[in-house]
Amino acid sequence: MIDDKKTIFSWALYDWGNSAFATTVMAGFFPLFFKAYWANPNNLQESTFYLGIANSISAILVAAFAPFLGAIADKGTAKKKFLFLFAFIGIIMTGGLWMVGQGMWRMAILFYIAGTVGFSGGNIFYDSLITGVASEKKVDYVSSLGFSLGYIGGGVLFAVNVLMYLKPELFGIADGATAIKISFLSVAVWWAVFSIPIFLFVKEPYNKNKIPIHTAIRQGWEQLINTFKEIRHLKVVGMFLLAYWFYIDGVDTIVRMAVDYGVAIGFESSILITALLITQFVAFPATLLYSLFAKKIGVKNSILVAIFAYGIITVLGYLMNEEWHFYALAIGIGCFQGGIQALSRSLYTRIIPKHKSAEFFGFYNMLGKFAAVIGPALMGGVTLYTNNNRLGILSILILFIVGGILLMKVNIEKGEEKAKKYLEKI
Repeated sequence: MIDDKKTIFSWALYDWGNSAFATTVMAGFFPLFFKAYWANPNNLQESTFYLGIANSISAILVAAFAPFLGAIADKGTAKKKFLFLFAFIGIIMTGGLWMVGQGMWRMAILFYIAGTVGFSGGNIFYDSLITGVASEKKVDYVSSLGFSLGYIGGGVLFAVNVLMYLKPELFGIADGATAIKISFLSVAVWWAVFSIPIFLFVKEPYNKNKIPIHTAIRQGWEQLINTFKEIRHLKVVGMFLLAYWFYIDGVDTIVRMAVDYGVAIGFESSILITALLITQFVAFPATLLYSLFAKKIGVKNSILVAIFAYGIITVLGYLMNEEWHFYALAIGIGCFQGGIQALSRSLYTRIIPKHKSAEFFGFYNMLGKFAAVIGPALMGGVTLYTNNNRLGILSILILFIVGGILLMKVNIEKGEEKAKKYLEKI
């Protein structure tokens, strides 16, 4: 039911659950543990390169199948089925990190890639369900609610995981390494439990022309080709996706590689973990407040402000030397991270045909993930080539510059008008 409070909250709770993977695993403990436990701790540049390549491989896998799976989900009314499948993969692979022994960096990378595919793939179908949850009037708020609950949910579990790591004796745990492994298990359980409401209480919009899944697979290929043609005609959608491709890559790269960068330039792990917690808890209210800010100056302008802010953060990251610098940048990221993600998603819902939301969100996530191929690989490659981690982080600035310039060319009003006319034709 559109704009029903129970449905909205059930949908948003999935973000509360799966965001634990983004915080505890992707941004927090995996980069730290990978450098110190699974990879060679004496070669920080090499482990940065391996981690960047792992993020790029997972992004390629999701990007390659995202639009095709989206087309199938639309044809067969199967968004929730695919969400369940990818969530299951992510949960099992995350829990499986518990079994990976010291020095087994290849196995750790394999589990991490599979877990990231589950996390990112599931988000395609989670995002696409928003069109059946929120009306156009409420979509900015609902999208922001999802991200804000994700930050607080992921932050709460991460706080517990950090306490387990710093004070393992309080939990009857032998040492910090064991605590991190248990943290991976806790993420799997957290993700699974808070996924239940979306499957019970969120109804997928029914496709009147629903067809069997095997027919949907065949027609999905055909529809994929047609979608390329439609995006060419819906030029506003195409331009926005191109802009999004660049700027969200910068955002994702900073999220995934910030801890790795902090370790490489000499900060203690406790400082990095504390900074991540600061980001999570600042982002919770900031994301909701940013949706109010967007009402004042417009969604597109709000995204441009956030892109500019990320550009400044990237330059300051290159220059930082003191511990308080890292904390200050963590606060800055928390102020804009949720806002740029939530408003990008809600802006996109305005300019796409609603009856093809999974298909078009497949392209949305495809470009986001293909962009995530560029960022970590760019940072890792520049770092390895120059043997300078600071130049590696600075290279991300170009993504924000290009993304911002392209977004300025996007005519949102024209895009909304085109989407409505498209819907009237069917």
